[in-house]
Order: sequence, then C-alpha cells, then structure tokens
Amino acid sequence: MSIFDQTLNRRFTNSVKWDAMEKIYSLNDTTEILPMWIADMDFAPPSAVSKALQKHAEDAIFGYSYVSEEAKQSIVDWQNKRYNWHIEKESISFSHGVVSALANILTALTNVGDKVLISTPVYPPFFNIPKGNGREVVTCPLVEQQGTYVFDFEAFEQALSQNVKAYILCNPHNPGGYVWEEATLKEIVRLCAKYDVLIISDEIHADLMLDGVKHTPLAKIAGDEIDRVITCMAPTKTFNLAGIQVAYIITSDKKKRVQLEAVNMATGQGSLNSFAPVALQAAYSEGLPWLEELLVYISKNMDYVISELTQLPGVHIAKPQGTYLLWIDCRQLGIDEKEIMQRLLEIGKLALEPGSKYGEEGRGFLRMNVACSFDTVKDAVARFKLALSL
Repeated sequence: MSIFDQTLNRRFTNSVKWDAMEKIYSLNDTTEILPMWIADMDFAPPSAVSKALQKHAEDAIFGYSYVSEEAKQSIVDWQNKRYNWHIEKESISFSHGVVSALANILTALTNVGDKVLISTPVYPPFFNIPKGNGREVVTCPLVEQQGTYVFDFEAFEQALSQNVKAYILCNPHNPGGYVWEEATLKEIVRLCAKYDVLIISDEIHADLMLDGVKHTPLAKIAGDEIDRVITCMAPTKTFNLAGIQVAYIITSDKKKRVQLEAVNMATGQGSLNSFAPVALQAAYSEGLPWLEELLVYISKNMDYVISELTQLPGVHIAKPQGTYLLWIDCRQLGIDEKEIMQRLLEIGKLALEPGSKYGEEGRGFLRMNVACSFDTVKDAVARFKLALSL
C-alpha cells in the first residue's frame, strides 16, 4: 500500500480547496461537493519536512530571522541534481510566493504603462498581476495541436515587436502541463533578445515531471542572454507546502537583483517567516524519495482518469508531461461551459475549474486536480460521468 493511498479529511482546516467553495462557486452548501480544482494536493508532505518543522517549533524563539546559507545551498544542490543547472547562491533572492515574485519583478524592472506579453491559455495571475500593477497585457495565443500546445513564432514575434517590455513564460505550461522542448525555449530567448524583452520564467511545476520527461530551465540554455532571464521557482507545488509561503527568484544579473531588493525595501517586505527556510531545506535535502513515489502515483491516477473519461463521446484528454492537473477537452460535447459547470456541481457534486478562467482560448476545457488518493479519483470519475453522460 502506498503512503498516498490514505484519504485525508481536510474539511474544517481553513483549507481554501475544501472550505472556501461556498464563496468560489457561489453555493450555499458544499458538504457533498468533492473539490478537484485548486492546485494543492490532498497528501501529507514528506515526513522529513514535518519533523523539521516540529523541531523548529519546539526549539526556536520566533524573533527576527534570515535564510541560512545551508538553506540556500539546498537550492543550489537541488538545481544541480535535478537539472544539471549550476547556479550561484548569490543569484538567489526570496519571496513569499511566485505570484508575489511576479509582482515585484514587474514593479522593479518595468514601468507603469509598459506592455507585458503572455501566451494564453495560461495561469490567471499572468493576466491579473500585470494589470493590477498598471501594465498593459498583450496576449499571443498558443496553438493547440491534438491536446498539446505549440508556439506560433510568427505571431509571437509580431507581438514582441509592439514595444513589449517583458514576457512571462509558464515553463512547464499551466494549465496544459506541456513541457517546452529546448528548441522552443531557445527560439523564445532569441526573439526576446531581438526585441530587448525581459523574460520572467515561472517554473513552479518544474519538479513534477511524469514518465521520464525532463524539464529544461530556460536560463540554463539562454547562453549569452542569461541576464535577460529571471526564474521563479518554489518547493511549495512540489511538496504540497503552499501554506508555508516560500519561493525564490534566480537572477544572474547583479544590477537586476539590486533593483528587486530595492522594491522589497520600498514596500516593507521583510525576510521569510522562520518556518519557511526550514521547510524548504528539509524538502530539498530529504524529500526526493517521497517525490519519486508521488510522481509514479500521480501518473497512474492520470492514466485511470483518461481511460475512463475518454469513453464519454466528445471528451478528449492528452496526458500532461509536467503537473498533477488534467486539462480536459469538452468542446465536442455540444454543451456550453456554464451548463457543464452547473451539471458538475448540481448533479455530480464535483468542483472543477472552468477553462475560460485561463483565457478565452481555454473555454470548453476543464482543469482537474488528481493529486489525491486513488479512491478519491475513482469517486471523482463516477461523479463526472454522472454529470456529463448524455
């Protein structure tokens, strides 16, 4: 029996996933709703992380703290072991999350009114954070090919030429779970260099590679343009630590690091809370066996869901390469998104995410989180079939 077979009760724990559905879905009662939407897992983190946090709670006095050199070294070692990517400790700065990192980077390195390019469908903060900080969002849709996505580089270059100042890349892609090939990444760098565009690479899903697929950090292959790339990463998605709130930014260019630090100072953003570096270091130093078992488990969950749901006429699912989220194509069902969501919630008692949340190009898709016990996955499949079988 796998450690991931246990079905944990997360209700009444102030879980956004389980306890905030009334607000998210405008429902009066969610006691029968199974949440398979937001991207956190229904798994306990590695025991090494829990033990490290418990020890810290017992031993520490919670005054002002800083990130230890050992915690920074664990990041360096992780990048080296996982991606053969050699970074310097000095290139690392910290943030409470990748989303807040995006906001700080845009504030530090672009100006109000600047154009920021994104490739849709994509993670909603890619729309919201630039807009909320007074930047103009320019969209260049990805091209869907049999359930995966590719860049239309002619359209991409045309978009860059509109005086774009920054491009936010989702690497791997969320919501599609597609892992960009090295040739694609190099072309992104080449074109952004041609038009002098900053690249912000969100790589929070990088560790969640399935079935032997390999992730390539954009900065690793950027060559002479490495100072153009800023990488955002975190252990939180990998090890189910979102509530710990810890992320980091890898920036080779010292001048940009100074500008980022100036924004932190100006906005009064101090260092991480004292538990965050402890969790990060324990996860990266001791969490690999847990992660390897997790990826096998998630892959099997995905295989089951795909085999079952694609039996429904009009439902198509391409297995993702780097995530625990499925991107379910329901466009051929002949039902609009509003009705699909209504059926899922009212008949199936199942909460998924509507694809239009990721941009208009996502309309007709659903995003399902399968990072949960197999028993929960089977329950979700049954609910989906009940709701959408015609």
